[in-house]
Formats: sequence, C-alpha cells, structure tokens
Amino acid sequence: MFVLKQGWACLFGGLMLGTIVVSKAVWHDDWALHRYDALFLFALAVQGLFLWARLETWAEARVIVLFHLTGTAMEWFKVGAGSWAYPELGLVKLLGVPLFSGFMYAAVGSYIARVIRIFQMRFAPYPPLWQSFVLAGAIYVNFFAHHVLPDIRLGLFAATGLLFWRTRVWFVVSKRERWMPMIMAAFLSSLALWLAENIGTMTGKWLYSGHIARHWTGMGKLGSWYLLLYVAFVTVSLVSRAALEPESKALTQTRAHARR
Repeated sequence: MFVLKQGWACLFGGLMLGTIVVSKAVWHDDWALHRYDALFLFALAVQGLFLWARLETWAEARVIVLFHLTGTAMEWFKVGAGSWAYPELGLVKLLGVPLFSGFMYAAVGSYIARVIRIFQMRFAPYPPLWQSFVLAGAIYVNFFAHHVLPDIRLGLFAATGLLFWRTRVWFVVSKRERWMPMIMAAFLSSLALWLAENIGTMTGKWLYSGHIARHWTGMGKLGSWYLLLYVAFVTVSLVSRAALEPESKALTQTRAHARR
C-alpha cells in the first residue's frame, strides 16, 4: 500500500518520465512536431487534467507554478553558464531552454503537495518558518552564486541537518500512524529523483557539460537534488501549513498519543 500510494503521489512525474522514454524510442527527426514541443504540450495537458480531475487543488497549482518559474529561471542561468544543454530543436524554446523543462520542477512540487495530502502527513517538531525560508533561499541562491563565488553546499548540507535533525515525518499508510526522520525522507526522495534524472539523461533529452548521452550523472547531482528538495518543500509549505507542527503543538500531540 505504501508503494501504491507513493506511485499515485508521483503520477505527474511518472507520466512525464514515461513520455520522455517512449518519445525517445519512437520519435523521428523528420516529423512535423519536434519532440521538445510535444513534451511541452503533453505536460500542459496533464496539468490541465490534474486540475479538472481535482487531483490537485488550485491553491496547490499556484504554488507549483511558482516552483515551475523558479526552476525555469535556474534552467536559463545554468544553460547560459554551460552547465548543461538541450541539443534538440524546438519551437517552444527560450534562451536555449525548452519550456517543458519547467514542468520537471513542477512535477517535484506536485509530488510533494500530493504526498502530504495522500499520506495525511505532518512534520513535527517543525523549526521556525523563517529559518526554513532562509535555508531555502540560501540553497537557491547558491545554485547561481557558486559559479562566481565559493560553493557553500557543504555548509548547506550541515544546515539541513541542524535545522531538521529532530523533525519527524508522520504519515498514515492505512490506519496506523508511522514516522521516519525528515532528513531520511529527503535523501530517499532525492535518490529517486537522481535515478529518474539519469533515465532522462540516457535518452539524450539533455546533456551535461563533458558528458555524452547514456552516461550516468555523478553523485554530486544527488546532492543537488537533495538540496533542491528543501526549496521545493518550503515552497509547497506555503499551502500546507496545517501539516507543519511547531514544537509546542508537537509536544501536545505526543502526549495525546501516549495517553491513547
């Protein structure tokens, strides 16, 4: 049941990844529609379907769009800096970046919003909100700044540990409430994203500097996904405040569980 619910939560990302793999196998360069453009239209249709079927709320969609935009901005910068490139042609392509790429970030935001709701998650004890926003902002800025300034990602890894080392993710699979450390949950999620990214890399949809298609990306990208997950989570937390329990509320919940 846990696996089935996880699969349902990451439906958007699974559909995107499956379409990327299938399109690579069947697409021909002489087709009238470029593959990048087809992926953009597909992602747009899926997002519309999610809203129509109420798989996402409009409030969640607005926050996911925000993460979509911040992800696209990072894509523009990274492609311009030569970190990676999108080698195929496309009409819906701006500054060298096909606009479907923003939906890959949106898929991460969609997963987080849906998994919180599907598993009735709560995060306790959650650190002060302002601290989580400062951490997310520092992580996001470092993705840009490390090109001209020293990379502080080691310090950011340490900061995630200091800030969230006591935070547990409480979730319900069927009836009983279970938990795991939030840091472990973030690592496992980033591992899944790293594997998905490598599947996309092997289709040649994007190419990292110094790599060729079908080469696995290094473990450094796993760390990047780990940090980016905190940016995504803090963004989604704008509409999932009820799941965040500060220490005082978490203590009350713990005592209530103990009495039961």
